[in-house]
Amino acid sequence: MAKIIPFKAVKPKRSLVGLVAARPYQSYTKNERESRLDYNPFSFLHIVNPGYKYDQEVTGEERYKLVKNRYLEFKEDGVFIQDEKPSLYVYKIVNRYGQEFNGIIAAASAEDYEKDIIKKHEDTIANREQTFKTYLKTVGFNAEPVLLTYPDNHTIENIIKDVQKEFAEFEFTMTYRDTHYLWKIDDGEKIKIIQAEFEKMRTIYIADGHHRSASSYLLYKDEKEANPDHSGDESYNYFMSYLIPESDLVIHEFNRLITDLNGLTKEEFLIKLDELFRIENRGLMPYNPSKPHHFSMYLDGEFYSLYLRKTNYEFKNALDELDAQVLYKTILEPILGITDLRNDSRISYVNGEHEMITIKSSVDSGDYIVGFGMCPSNVGQMKQIADEGLKMPPKSTYILPKLRSGMTIYEF
Repeated sequence: MAKIIPFKAVKPKRSLVGLVAARPYQSYTKNERESRLDYNPFSFLHIVNPGYKYDQEVTGEERYKLVKNRYLEFKEDGVFIQDEKPSLYVYKIVNRYGQEFNGIIAAASAEDYEKDIIKKHEDTIANREQTFKTYLKTVGFNAEPVLLTYPDNHTIENIIKDVQKEFAEFEFTMTYRDTHYLWKIDDGEKIKIIQAEFEKMRTIYIADGHHRSASSYLLYKDEKEANPDHSGDESYNYFMSYLIPESDLVIHEFNRLITDLNGLTKEEFLIKLDELFRIENRGLMPYNPSKPHHFSMYLDGEFYSLYLRKTNYEFKNALDELDAQVLYKTILEPILGITDLRNDSRISYVNGEHEMITIKSSVDSGDYIVGFGMCPSNVGQMKQIADEGLKMPPKSTYILPKLRSGMTIYEF
């Protein structure tokens, strides 16, 4: 039984929302960040990079306190205004490729996270969880929703479509050429119907935002233990989420780039690959795999197709079926000696929105020696891995939609 609740969102003034909303800080290049900070005084980047006005890099808890100060200044200046009634929010994104995403922004339950009603498919890093928990405790808000997905539901779908017939509270297009729409649901009956539909769901799944949700859960635990009058209704019991149906979720792969062959010659490397893969040299013709357990490889100016020899690979569970895991267990770890996919400097990742020609360019530049491409996983695989209590390797999925910070804010 998944629990969501409405909340009083803090939102930018309608006239400023397109200037305030920002992509995640790390997604900007240094020049892009500086340009926005220099020429857009309303960008949410000013809040998360509070030392910029002093031309000073600020870190740790000092930064967190200044983040809160900048946020309060935006509220004091009327850039941000809080809704008077607890509401749910219908949010629609149309990206530059015409892909459309429709869902609901709500507060999801940290207790559901604890009880595994909200399921996870990725490992998190403990020190990052703790760091972000401290950040949340200091600033007192969520500015970017965790992306959750749920089984398609006709009742929720019909309410969303009905709400979208009305005039949108927000409608704006970013320089990234994606268009965003927001509608408020403050009708109590509609909210109850939506909540009732989620209560029928045994599980929902984190699609993107594992560290943010884990940190929110840790904050909930701390606050609960510190509050002798804890009731379960306090705002720290929840975290802001964007819930979309499984059919709206788009999953791309992350392709792999490797700097060296672990001391092997090209010929020695190919011989080792031949033990586990049927190899075909495709020459200059780019090859894009179209089936699970088929891989593309670019090495020394040529493309190759690699088909897994399944007689030499054992499938024990849902994780073993995942192409990212197959590549790791057959090539990256045993042949190339890459054991730490998250931290090894010899491996880099390119999301699957880019064509194999990007892999070719990176290898041809001399920065890498070999690149691998694979098919994306699907929602069913993601759910099965989570249901079995397993975790995908790092950078297994590049999931859309990518959300903006500062459009709706949940305070606690």
